Amino acid sequence: MRLATALAKGRLAFPEISFGSVSDGIVAAFFRRSREQIGIRHVDIAYHHSSVLQSSDMDKESQMATIDYYFATISPFSYLAGMRLEEVAARHGAQINYKPLDIMALFARTGGVSPKDRHPSRAEYRLQEMRRQSDSTGLDLKLKPAHWPTNAAPSSYAIIAAQAAGGGDVGLLAHSILRTCWSEEKNIAEDDVIRGCLNEAGFDSELANSGLLSGAETYSRNLEDAVNAGVFGAPFYVVGDERYWGQDRLADLDRYLSTV
Repeated sequence: MRLATALAKGRLAFPEISFGSVSDGIVAAFFRRSREQIGIRHVDIAYHHSSVLQSSDMDKESQMATIDYYFATISPFSYLAGMRLEEVAARHGAQINYKPLDIMALFARTGGVSPKDRHPSRAEYRLQEMRRQSDSTGLDLKLKPAHWPTNAAPSSYAIIAAQAAGGGDVGLLAHSILRTCWSEEKNIAEDDVIRGCLNEAGFDSELANSGLLSGAETYSRNLEDAVNAGVFGAPFYVVGDERYWGQDRLADLDRYLSTV
């Protein structure tokens, strides 16, 4: 009787119950039994409140923005983005879907030209812009690293495997691989180099040799997804119908995410 009186007067709560962590079925059974035993409407009100909280949490999750991040592990401008994308995403509670791809194949599919085949004026400007961006960001960059170009597939497969496995920092892994190529001048196609990057980012180094078939399939699919999404370079950021090409568009992406 005292329990019913306390509930009716709003003096009794259930601090031991976490509606976010208890299944809806358990919560429903608890309140149904309570209603039958003590016959008060406050239990119905509390259950309704828990349902509203659960619905609100699901709404927040469904509204979370997702950034499809298309990049290449041999792209100097992907390297020059640093970790700024991760900072932008964290600021707005957005998720990042890392989608490494074959940049040379993307150029061929979308009207681009491989750096080695570009007109000298374009090639010279590219090097100037790389130097200026390196100075601006403070990221050390060798304009003509010893192992560039190289096979980007093995390092891309490692990123794909790491994203699927979890347990580490995918953004740090991508940046570590890019830094290793453009600053440390190591060959990111080599197994030992990739293993070192995986360890640095908190992943099992064995991921360098796991899931090669699925990694190859995802790597190929990322290229198709990029073409279908209107992507033609790297880095490229896509949020819904909004597209941003280049690390110098991260400020624009930041502003857009503040509106959604």
